[in-house]
Amino acid sequence: MIDTRILALRGRAVPVRGDDIDTDRIIPARFLRCVTFDGLGAQAFRDERFDEQGREKDHPFNKARYQGSEILVVNRNFGCGSSREHAPQALYRWGIRAIVGESFADIFAGNCAAIGLPVLTAPEANVRALQTLVEAEPDIQVTLNLETLTCRAERPVPGGGSDHQYEPVLEFPLSMNESHRQKFLAGTWDTLASLANSGDRIAETAAALPYMKGFIP
Repeated sequence: MIDTRILALRGRAVPVRGDDIDTDRIIPARFLRCVTFDGLGAQAFRDERFDEQGREKDHPFNKARYQGSEILVVNRNFGCGSSREHAPQALYRWGIRAIVGESFADIFAGNCAAIGLPVLTAPEANVRALQTLVEAEPDIQVTLNLETLTCRAERPVPGGGSDHQYEPVLEFPLSMNESHRQKFLAGTWDTLASLANSGDRIAETAAALPYMKGFIP
């Protein structure tokens, strides 16, 4: 059995400030011609990160201190604009495994859910406090718990040793689409895994169909 449940996510966070960041800013339209999603991670926020000569701009995704971050912290109406599934794919392939923000475009949130990328919302004050915190302390560990719908930020304790002790700094409640949440908790968001886990039931159903006779080994 393939366990695809997503109960909680923990990691360092990268803040991207600004309201109404649309999907064209997340992944420019010229990259939609790709045959597969491979390589899209390097193009996430491409025009926000580089000028026409390929020189780096001042963008969080370019900063060394945020490399390896798995949680994206955004503001209002993130993922608006055209309903391109390439946008969440680019973020996921950059390394993002969850997004917390003030609000999201519905289609973008649905596209994220389809690839196992939870998006969760929180009040503006809490989101901005988290952004400010990780900007000041990029080693902050953020846990997004889908079971309890809470966000918890923890600071590494100086001299904590090899067991990596942390102290809580910030905690606040989260919200998310309940249908998406239940699929993550049950592991049913991944349709291919659901099919793989249901091989016996599929074969049983197929065997009962008269028009399948002669096609089943």
